[in-house]
Amino acid sequence: MEKNLELPELLRLIDERSTAFRAAVAAAPSLDAQVPTCPGWTLFDLVKHLGGGDRFWAAIVGAGPADAPPAEATAARAALEVPREREALLAWLAASTQLLLGALREAGPQSGCWTWWPASQSPQTSGGVARHRAQETAVHTYDAQLAGGTAQPLPVEVALDGVEEFLFTVCGTPSAWPHKPTAFDFHCAEGRSWRLTVDGDGARTTRVPAPTAATGEDSDTAGASVHGTASELVLYLYDRIQADSLRVDGDSGLLDLLRVWEPEEK
Repeated sequence: MEKNLELPELLRLIDERSTAFRAAVAAAPSLDAQVPTCPGWTLFDLVKHLGGGDRFWAAIVGAGPADAPPAEATAARAALEVPREREALLAWLAASTQLLLGALREAGPQSGCWTWWPASQSPQTSGGVARHRAQETAVHTYDAQLAGGTAQPLPVEVALDGVEEFLFTVCGTPSAWPHKPTAFDFHCAEGRSWRLTVDGDGARTTRVPAPTAATGEDSDTAGASVHGTASELVLYLYDRIQADSLRVDGDSGLLDLLRVWEPEEK
C-alpha cells in the first residue's frame, strides 16, 4: 500500500509549485487577466490570495495548538496590502512561500495547530497543513497558467496525493448523508483508487485496489465510479473541470448530489 508523502517531500512540492506559479504570473500578459476557474478574480487577486494564504498558515503553524487562528493573523489577512508592480509582487509572493516553508520546517510534521477541518480524516497538525497547502498551490498554479492562456496538467506526484487529500479533508465528515447510502469510487489511470462511502454515519474514504481488466469492477458496490488521470480527478474535485471530461460509470446523478451537499458541522 502506498505511503503518504513525508514532510520534506511536501515542502519540496510546495516550493516547486510556488515557483511554477510565479513563472505563470511572470509570463502572463497582464495582472488584470481574468482567471476563468476563479470567476470574478484577476490574476492579481489570485496572487494576493495565494501569498496571503501562505502567510496566514505560517502564523497558524507557528502559534501551535489552538481552538481558533491567531487574532493577529486573521487581522493581518483582512488588511493585507501587496505591491501592484509585477516584479515587486513576485518578490513578495516568493517571500510569502518562504515564510510558510520555514514555519512548517521548524514545527515538524506532528505539531498540533488550528485547522478548519477538525471533523475530517485529516490531522490537525502542521503535516496536515503542509499536505493541504501543496494541493492549494498546485491547483492555483493551474489557475494562473490558465489565466495566461495555457494550463498544464498537475504533476503526477502532487496529483496522486491530491485525490486522497481532498477526499480526506474536504469530504470527510460525521454529518449524516441525507440520501440513500451509497459509495463513490475514484480511479486514477496511474493505478490508485479510493472509495468514498456516504451514509448515516457521515462520509469517509478508504484506499481500495484499482480495478484490472481481469477482475473488472463490481458495479453493485459503488453508486458511481469516476475514472481519469490523477490530475483530472483533482481538477474535477476542485471544480476546475466538469464530470463530462472524465469517464463516469454508474449513476452520474449521485455526483450532483455530492457536489451540492453541505454537511452540518459537528
